[in-house]
Amino acid sequence: MLLKTKPADVFVDRHNGPDSAAVADMLRTIGVESIDQLIDETVPAAIRLKKPLNLPAALTERAFLAKFKQIAGKNQLFKNYIGLGYHDTQLPPVIQRNILENPGWYTAYTPYQAEIAQGRLEALINYQTMIIDLTGLEIANASLLDEGTAAAETLHMFHSLSKKKNATRYFVSEQVLPQTIDVLRTRATPLGIELVVGDHRTFDLTDESLFGAILQYPAADGAVYDYTDFISKAHDNNLFVTVAADLLSLTLLTPPGEMGADAVVGNSQRFGVPMGYGGPHAGFLATKDAFKRVIPGRIIGQSIDAAGNKAYRMALQTREQHIRREKATSNICTAQVLLSVLAGMYAVYHGPQRIRQFASNVHALTQTLAGALANLGLNQRNEFYFDTLDLKLESAELQQAIRQEAEAAGINFRYFEEHGTPRVGISLHQNTEIEDVRAIVAVFSKVLGKEAAAVELPAEVTVNWPAGLIRTSEYLTHPVFNTHHSETEILRYMKQLENKDLSLAHSMIPLGSCTMKLNATAEMIPVTWPEIGGLHPFAPREQAQGYAEIFTDLEKWLCEVTGFAAVSLQPNSGAQGEYAGLLAIKGYHDARGDQHRNVALIPASAHGTNPASAVMAGMQVVVVKSTEEGNIDVEDLKAKAAQYADKLSCLMVTYPSTHGVYEETIIDICETIHQHGGRVYMDGANMNAQVGLTSPATIGADVCHLNLHKTFCIPHGGGGPGVGPIGVVADLAPYLSGHVLIDADGRTAGAVTSAPWGSASILPISYAYINMMGGEGLTQATRIAILNANYIKARLEEHYPVLYTGANGRCAHEMILDCRQFKKAGIEVEDIAKRLMDYGFHAPTVSFPVAGTLMVEPTESESKEELDRFIEAMISIRKEIAAVEAGRADAKDNVLKHAPHTAAAVLAHEWTRPYTREEAVYPTEYARAHKFWPTVARIDSAYGDRNLICSCTPLEQYVDAEEQLVSTDKGPSY
Repeated sequence: MLLKTKPADVFVDRHNGPDSAAVADMLRTIGVESIDQLIDETVPAAIRLKKPLNLPAALTERAFLAKFKQIAGKNQLFKNYIGLGYHDTQLPPVIQRNILENPGWYTAYTPYQAEIAQGRLEALINYQTMIIDLTGLEIANASLLDEGTAAAETLHMFHSLSKKKNATRYFVSEQVLPQTIDVLRTRATPLGIELVVGDHRTFDLTDESLFGAILQYPAADGAVYDYTDFISKAHDNNLFVTVAADLLSLTLLTPPGEMGADAVVGNSQRFGVPMGYGGPHAGFLATKDAFKRVIPGRIIGQSIDAAGNKAYRMALQTREQHIRREKATSNICTAQVLLSVLAGMYAVYHGPQRIRQFASNVHALTQTLAGALANLGLNQRNEFYFDTLDLKLESAELQQAIRQEAEAAGINFRYFEEHGTPRVGISLHQNTEIEDVRAIVAVFSKVLGKEAAAVELPAEVTVNWPAGLIRTSEYLTHPVFNTHHSETEILRYMKQLENKDLSLAHSMIPLGSCTMKLNATAEMIPVTWPEIGGLHPFAPREQAQGYAEIFTDLEKWLCEVTGFAAVSLQPNSGAQGEYAGLLAIKGYHDARGDQHRNVALIPASAHGTNPASAVMAGMQVVVVKSTEEGNIDVEDLKAKAAQYADKLSCLMVTYPSTHGVYEETIIDICETIHQHGGRVYMDGANMNAQVGLTSPATIGADVCHLNLHKTFCIPHGGGGPGVGPIGVVADLAPYLSGHVLIDADGRTAGAVTSAPWGSASILPISYAYINMMGGEGLTQATRIAILNANYIKARLEEHYPVLYTGANGRCAHEMILDCRQFKKAGIEVEDIAKRLMDYGFHAPTVSFPVAGTLMVEPTESESKEELDRFIEAMISIRKEIAAVEAGRADAKDNVLKHAPHTAAAVLAHEWTRPYTREEAVYPTEYARAHKFWPTVARIDSAYGDRNLICSCTPLEQYVDAEEQLVSTDKGPSY
């Protein structure tokens, strides 16, 4: 017999759910002969690619990991003492293995369905409590993207709150981190806000054009100042004050909240999260209770469920872009949930004493180093410091000699100038040992040609800070931070939380627009390698040649997928990508002298981040109507393009549309905008339905952001991290984001995030996905995504009307199921969402983009068997609705209205409901065999908004404040 040789283990077969037999069965159900026929009937011929993607051949998992090990090995792991908000740290292995590397945590979605997200919601409450305690303020959100963007959010927040008419200037201490100043300037300029950078010790705060100020604590050079008097004077002049602070230092230093700060921002990276060449890390923002209505980002709050038990949910829904749209002051969508969970669990595991000991050790070693360097005759400038020394040097030649010797020893310091004087900054960290201090001293000793005295670890040191800088208040006092300090206890606690959450490890998560596809283990493995996690983002670029290769390849491949000329990897969320893309368009117009072009046309069906991003970019939003079929009203678009021709900046359009349809008129739409001098921004939320079949450039777009946490397999991580790079045509490339501390290929635009390449350490996930799929595999993934969606449509449309379809009755990769007719029987779309939990499923996207609907996206990764289970659950629920409609079930006392059902409810001694316990919790045989139990009953959101509790503080300490706050939204996460 003959044996043929070919790869036996092809990754694309692991990524795509249906096998060939399932595909054939699904095609029969849809009523087509082949996938080719289905694609021809779905994707307009005018926009189809003429040739296949030109990408490297697909690799097996084993081959990819071997290749990537070589690439990662090109990164050099120096000892980094650069500081500037990034520090070496130690993620406890028990947390790394059981959260960071655990799909039960990293494949979960944003906790919109709170009843099946109680674990990560509790973890986020822990994080908020940690931030509140350490900063000395009253309320904190559940993370922002990084320190720079957190600082920018407070700038916008306080500008909108200022009662000083015509106040458009914002004071920025010259000792704020340089990358934060860069991001602040980027965000302030389009809104006409002027940054005034200066010395906080001498600045005149009486200027009536000022509305606020930001300070750094400790300062960028390491100096520690008592800001109490500054903040008091600022308040006397009706200024808001933000302090950017270092979390570890706040265990020893007086918290800014006790100095009177209105907000405290920063980065929780040094609480166990690797530097990762810049991210992802959870930025934090704490503020006063008075600002709870306007604080950006997500806040997790405590409420009660239908049984009166404590339950967590997202409160004060300041994902305000979906509520206020063009009136929004923030476009935040993605948080950094997984990173917040890591940082919060670091505090839970170590507790206040051990974290304080980390800080004490760092300061003691810094004092020891300062003394040793002083003995060598060096001029250390900081009178008071925590972990950072500032050395004033005699010459640039000496600075260069120190750098050369340090790098030869595998050490990185910070090298900079201040007022023309060369300086060296040295920041110590949690992982610094006395041997490291000796190595540092040896570098200076050799360069100076002096013999250094022996350096020993002191048993104790005296802190020489003034009394006003020494923390006396307690922190992390809640039992959660004082209980789980052994590995056994923390392991059980994390597992207990994990068991409360539904993730892709349990069942499909069919969220429309959110693309919850496979996050393959082989893609995830390199993320935790030290060669990826151990680099400082401001280390010399020659030490990061592995990263450089990843960036270059990934940019080239994403250009091929999009058809564009250039890509920026900097934006660390989809909303940030939107913003960066709009800034590129604005930069293009401004460079041509067309500063007056500021109108953005945005379809009524667009994601809420679109108008919010446009407003943040200084644009005027003009809404374009939708037709009854859900498409862009082309006549209305043409009329408005002509009406605003002199001022037209751009069109923001999603493709396929938010309604799950490939609009046939898209080329005409793009040409219309170009004819009137505008550019086309394409929202890449639905790129999962484009890859390999069409592309933004083919359609006529000029810029597009890509959600790598959707189409390119970076996990959602419970609501973040995300990455949102942008691709642009050639004439927009010069206006892509730059960075103040890194040469960004000659780009002059400012940074949109703190790190030059955003969340660099998770880019290997998408790099792996493209490597292992290859061009043919990526295209096949798109085809299967369309197949899976149309299969669900074919089986469900007789039970639930599909709201919009294309010219041939097909949907794209997602569809909208219309549930509005059930309101006549008293059944809301929320009831269906909650009932799905009893069947073991997360609901599709609820009430977006159309209220009263479900938007379903199965992705290509789900098998036919899993699709059938979901379909059967939806059909069964339809029968339950029919029972209510026919009067066989009570309109208010029925299985849908009481969903989800907990074990406690069905095990209660007395059961008074008109349906059986079995009907409640075992609606299908699959649910009986694989039951996922929600740990709380339906949550009372209104109660939680009237009684805002957003920390671990015991309930009895809160007064029942009767105030109705903003309710939840159901939009997709970017």
